[in-house]
Amino acid sequence: MVIMSVDYGDVRTGVAVCDKSEFLASPVCVITERNADSLSNKLCSLASEHKTEMICVGLPKNMDGSEGLRAGACREFAEILHKKTGLPVVLRDERLTTVSAHKLLNMNNVRGKKRKQTVDAVSAVLILEDFIAFRKKQ
Repeated sequence: MVIMSVDYGDVRTGVAVCDKSEFLASPVCVITERNADSLSNKLCSLASEHKTEMICVGLPKNMDGSEGLRAGACREFAEILHKKTGLPVVLRDERLTTVSAHKLLNMNNVRGKKRKQTVDAVSAVLILEDFIAFRKKQ
């Protein structure tokens, strides 16, 4: 199943997609957009372009497992995506994905502007890889 993951942010949103066999998760892009309606339209286009069958949206949780304000915004955005695409949309805990993405970029010596432009896409890949691993265990 082709799954698209979304690391939803206030300014930048990372997007990743996996192949049909759910073996390889790859970064697609980072969308710079503040307007949720415009962003959801762009994501709908990407979902159609990649023949996406499911969308996974990262859910930011606090370290104690509770949900803050940002989690509520992600839940609302996931519902918008579901309504616009008609696809199943799942939420996946994204704790520490941005930290892990920064570590990966450090290890690959990615710095400056390039780092800012790619960290959200790398986070989306990590969210998707975690979701794929979860699905395989099911």
